[in-house]
Amino acid sequence: MTKYRRADVPGGTYYFNACLADPASTLLVDQVQLLRHAVSLCQKQRPFAINAAVVLPAQVQMIWTLPPDDADYAARWRMIKSTFSRHLPVGTVRSASMIKRGEKGIWQRRFWEHLIRDHDDYALHDHLIATAPLRAGLTRDGSDWPLCSAYKRRMRFAASRSMSVA
Repeated sequence: MTKYRRADVPGGTYYFNACLADPASTLLVDQVQLLRHAVSLCQKQRPFAINAAVVLPAQVQMIWTLPPDDADYAARWRMIKSTFSRHLPVGTVRSASMIKRGEKGIWQRRFWEHLIRDHDDYALHDHLIATAPLRAGLTRDGSDWPLCSAYKRRMRFAASRSMSVA
């Protein structure tokens, strides 16, 4: 098994980007409830906090904070991807190595991770998540995309302002 050089920091805060094998797919948006279920199930078994997230048609970006004594985010992503995939039919195009490994060909094998170093680095990656729908051409403003934590923050802010006016 390949051993990747990763920044394994117990209790660390990380930015992640996980993509589907087919970049033209809309599977994550179409099956967002299944993705939420997979993430929720993983959180129950291996706790972590989701600081920010966006679900795009073929990729998901998140910022997580792990528990103080745990740095195993790879096992969490393996669990999320496999739980999500287990509930979907087998993809139509699979290579011999995918078949040998029992993969359905839904996800790219790897994911991108980045250890957040400081407040400025966190703000940059939070901004990347908030603007991902805009960069993907899905909205004119990232906070208009309902599958983005920036949308939820905007809705909470609007609700709090309407309550304070009333």
